[in-house]
Amino acid sequence: MQINNMAINARVIGANEHESHYIFDLLMNNSTEIVPDMLSTDTHGVNHVNFALLDLFGYRFAPRYAQVGRVINELFNITEDKNQQVHISLRKPINTQRIMAHWDTIQRIAVSLAQRKTSQARLVRKLSGYKHNHPLLEALTEYNRLLKAQYLLNYIDDASLRNHVQRALNRGEAYHQLRRAISHVNGDRFRGNSDEEIQIWNESARLVANAIIYFNSKVLSNLLDSFEDQGNAMSLETVKRASPVAWENINLRGRYTFAPTGELPKLEDLMESIDGYRPTIDK
Repeated sequence: MQINNMAINARVIGANEHESHYIFDLLMNNSTEIVPDMLSTDTHGVNHVNFALLDLFGYRFAPRYAQVGRVINELFNITEDKNQQVHISLRKPINTQRIMAHWDTIQRIAVSLAQRKTSQARLVRKLSGYKHNHPLLEALTEYNRLLKAQYLLNYIDDASLRNHVQRALNRGEAYHQLRRAISHVNGDRFRGNSDEEIQIWNESARLVANAIIYFNSKVLSNLLDSFEDQGNAMSLETVKRASPVAWENINLRGRYTFAPTGELPKLEDLMESIDGYRPTIDK
């Protein structure tokens, strides 16, 4: 799971498992001080309960559907009157009575998730074993459909929401490219002969990626302060368009020696060669 450009949580799952069954657990296991309020995924993050589960805990689910037109047409009737005005209506009304009838049970499920007595993956597997007309499954599905319909209407109407979702997915893809570059150092091969060893390798790679992102973010932040102090508008715009998820400036294939020297390198010394950069003086 990634917030802006920083990967704050990760989990290795099997190739036969659906990633949508784990996004809530990743949010709940976030131990950082960064608290997200919206989660964007691609179509693989969508299932029949994620809108509902995330809403119960105050998160907004904002997926980017690969075929959003098809999803909209499945949920809504879209017609045009004689004045060429477009009208959108649900193909099937939301059964709010069904939701209310099982609201106590839905809240108990939320409590079990909050207290970690169960996981999202276990819950989804259990729900998947129910018959399609099971009352609780129908109530959760209606709740999910209600939130999904609201989101899609906002997605159609709000260009800023569409841009936000697209930027979030772009950041995710940039991070995946960085991780691939890191793993390529080992010939794109998994390290480890057990689940535990693979998990350690995965977390180590995430640590390296986050260290690169932090370093780039600090460099960009110093450049931003310097160019603002100088009033250099052109360089400011260049910095604002730069992404901290980059590795052209990192020698991933070098040979490094780590020895305690008692002194960390100064970032200002490393940035001296950047054209136009002048360290800002704290006032």
